[in-house]
Amino acid sequence: MKAMDTRALINDIEGHLLLTAARRQGRAAAERFTAPLHWLTDGQREELERQFEREYLALARDSWRRTAERAGELRGEYEARYRGLRRRLLAAWLVACAALTAAGVLVLRLAGSMSL
Repeated sequence: MKAMDTRALINDIEGHLLLTAARRQGRAAAERFTAPLHWLTDGQREELERQFEREYLALARDSWRRTAERAGELRGEYEARYRGLRRRLLAAWLVACAALTAAGVLVLRLAGSMSL
């Protein structure tokens, strides 16, 4: 199995587990919400709990989507910052090499002129 296939499979499994956990949390929150509503019939309670769970999942999905979007934005910002830092480091390294080369040439010329 290719690395990308493996990563995609892992992402699918993680997504499934995350969704399952969110459904469980939504169901539990719905049950807590309807517990004190004693006047509801069983059918009304079940319908209210299903609606509550759907809303809970919709909110969770929106939150996950916004988080993923923000993560993508941050990744782009960090990658741009990293590229800028690499360029500055390379420029500083090239300037240092040029300065050392110039100093070496100057030392060699001075040493050569002293021996004459």
